[in-house]
Amino acid sequence: MCGIASVFMLQRLKGRMSGDAPDFNNIETRALIKFFFLQDKSPNEIHAILIEILGEQVASYAIVKNRVAQVNVVIFPPVMQLVLDDPKQ
Repeated sequence: MCGIASVFMLQRLKGRMSGDAPDFNNIETRALIKFFFLQDKSPNEIHAILIEILGEQVASYAIVKNRVAQVNVVIFPPVMQLVLDDPKQ
């Protein structure tokens, strides 16, 4: 974990736990994936963090990987990626 915000977020999430893993819905899980993606975490690291937070209620690695790919397309559209990867500039 890096950054004060991520440490604060984990402490807050663990504070919500009352013996069991918190009950996260799909939107909250996507928000966590997007948050950790923006902190330059790989899908593998994000999945490990989600396992730490959610326990056995975590989505599979394949789902996390797909969500990261979706976030990547939204934040960096394919046209922008072509401009960023252009060796001419």
